[in-house]
Amino acid sequence: MTQYIYIASTNKLPQGSFGTNPVSPEKPNIFKTELDFVHLDFENNYDVAQKKKISYSTHFSLEYEVAANANYIPFKYRLKGTQGEEKCLKILRAYLEEAIQSSGILEYFTSLSGQENKEIAKKRTVRWPSIQSPYDLVLEDREFWTITL
Repeated sequence: MTQYIYIASTNKLPQGSFGTNPVSPEKPNIFKTELDFVHLDFENNYDVAQKKKISYSTHFSLEYEVAANANYIPFKYRLKGTQGEEKCLKILRAYLEEAIQSSGILEYFTSLSGQENKEIAKKRTVRWPSIQSPYDLVLEDREFWTITL
C-alpha cells in the first residue's frame, strides 16, 4: 500500500511538483542522478470530475487540503536516513513553513492509502518553533498533528 501525507489549511495551498532538478528546461524528464528526480508532488482536494472540493480525510477541519505520495517520507519505524528521505523532508519543511506563515494553523496527517478515515492512532498539537529539524516531521501511521505558530 502507498503512504500519503496530507496537509490542511485555512488558506489555499500550492500544488505541483517540488524538488525536481532536470538537466535543463528543454529536457524536463531527464535527470543527471536519481536524487535529482526525487521530489514531492502536491495535489489539491478539488475533484475535476465532480466539480467540487472533496476531503482527503474526515479528520480534517480546515478547508484547503493537499496530498502527496510519501515514498521518501516513511513512517518513523521505517526511517533509513537516505539522501532521498532527507531531501523530501527538507522540501516538506519548507512547504509547511510557507503554509504556516500564511495561515497560522495547519493540520498534518499521514496514513496508508485507503486508511485515511480510520481512527487516528496518535494526535498532537505542535507549535511550529518546536520543529527544529526536517526529521521532526516524520510521523507514525495515522498520526495527526495540528500545527500552530
